[in-house]
Amino acid sequence: MNTKNSKSELDIFKVDTSSSVELPFVEEGIRAGFPSPAQDYLDLSIDLNHELVKHPSTTFYGRVKGDSLLEADIHDGDLLIIDKSLEPRNGDLAVCCVDGEFTLKYIQIEQDAVWLIPANKEFQPIKVTAGNEFIIWGIVTYSIKKHRNTRR
Repeated sequence: MNTKNSKSELDIFKVDTSSSVELPFVEEGIRAGFPSPAQDYLDLSIDLNHELVKHPSTTFYGRVKGDSLLEADIHDGDLLIIDKSLEPRNGDLAVCCVDGEFTLKYIQIEQDAVWLIPANKEFQPIKVTAGNEFIIWGIVTYSIKKHRNTRR
């Protein structure tokens, strides 16, 4: 098995919540099992800015570059919502800066180190110690992925 220790890159974008886009919303949920009778109309709407962005001044979007989280179903090109105001907890998916390079990994916090854990057997965990320049830049709160097949 070829193991890697490279870091995933991330394109970062500022969140703009100055506008509101109200989209129809099916409050009862959408069944993934047997179909339910179709509704002729939808009387509720949802604003994704309000639903997904709890702290607009500290929230950013990021686009995943790399494949170190494939087993967590996070793929190259997926869009992330990242909140810089959240206190990191064990198991969080975090955008971290290690020695000047951004990476996206799960964090495991120990007394004398932080481990950055990939979700791809091709990548090795990264041990961060006091000798590294390190910050947890933000915590991923949501991931958005494209599901439509783009075959022509």
